[in-house]
Amino acid sequence: MSRISRNLYGLHVITCEVPANGRTHADVARAALAGGATIIQLRDKTASTRQLLEIAQSIRQLTRQAKALFIVNDRLDVALAAEADGVHVGQDDLPVEIARKIAGGNFIIGASATSLEEAHRAAAAGADYLGIGTIFPTGSKSDVGPALGLELLGQIKQATNLPVIAIGGITADNAPSVLEAGADGLAVISAISSAPDMVAATRNLVTLIEKFRA
Repeated sequence: MSRISRNLYGLHVITCEVPANGRTHADVARAALAGGATIIQLRDKTASTRQLLEIAQSIRQLTRQAKALFIVNDRLDVALAAEADGVHVGQDDLPVEIARKIAGGNFIIGASATSLEEAHRAAAAGADYLGIGTIFPTGSKSDVGPALGLELLGQIKQATNLPVIAIGGITADNAPSVLEAGADGLAVISAISSAPDMVAATRNLVTLIEKFRA
């Protein structure tokens, strides 16, 4: 079983900078928390280690104030240094079992999976939750393969006891179908960071999840 209640896996907002709108990682995190997001994940493929740590520390303060979880993408070293709640690793990152040895049993470790095999492997290695995607085509991440669709999401959900978080092209319009397919939570990037009103966009998705669970 996951170390974290599935109820905490509602809306998972992944931060990104939006220079065109003058938005920083902290801006996105602050707005998402104001809108009710329960997990903030920092993702930045270009920042230096020192820059990433500084960003992580600022978001850590925001999530503590909001009593929300804070996850760092890829970088276990930065996650530990910033006293984050956990790390999310992909197939090319530090293996889950190694991350677990380093971070210990109380640290959240999420793992990306794009197949049943990868999902089983991550669960066996000690992951706390699975990030499944990309579900729909998306322009937010350039390092992903073709869209997986909802059928595989449902198959992975049926094959594991871990919370399943869907990611990739998720919007308010298609969110209900993703939840119906078995997702325990939704992870979004541009649906929040590129929204005209980030707080309202977050609140809308949180409400959709709450209505589905009710």
